[in-house]
Amino acid sequence: MEPRNWAPRRWLCPTGSMMLAFISLLSCLLAASEAKVYSRCELARLLQELPVSLPYSGICLAYFTSGFNTAAVDHEADGSTNNGIFQISSRKWCNNFDLKAPNLCRMYCTDLLKPNLKDTVICAMKIAQGPRGLATWETWRHHCQGKDLSDWVDGCDL
Repeated sequence: MEPRNWAPRRWLCPTGSMMLAFISLLSCLLAASEAKVYSRCELARLLQELPVSLPYSGICLAYFTSGFNTAAVDHEADGSTNNGIFQISSRKWCNNFDLKAPNLCRMYCTDLLKPNLKDTVICAMKIAQGPRGLATWETWRHHCQGKDLSDWVDGCDL
């Protein structure tokens, strides 16, 4: 009978990037469990209650970017993501566990996936107040810019 080797085995540890991908996926799954898909009028009422200047534009933008879904995430070829109801980009506006990204809204991208839209709206307003305004969103330029946006709140009893 041969003696058994009791030396500790080398455990396989995921590399840093694999661990980062796992944490990112896990946080998306957790955020998705809290997801909310707003109705048009529900979002209009919420935007009207907040001290912001994007009620009509915000409704149009949210519809065409995410279908009013707070948990919407679009993965880009460069590894960045567009997040939440307004599809805010991780390239510049939120932290997607990439320490090199500017994170101008000073928040994690997963925070943009929550049903409470207060922080998301604050970030969207920061973007809208920039030099390109709402035209920062290509979707807004194609679907909302120059249109009568008051139709978005028709029948909402605001």
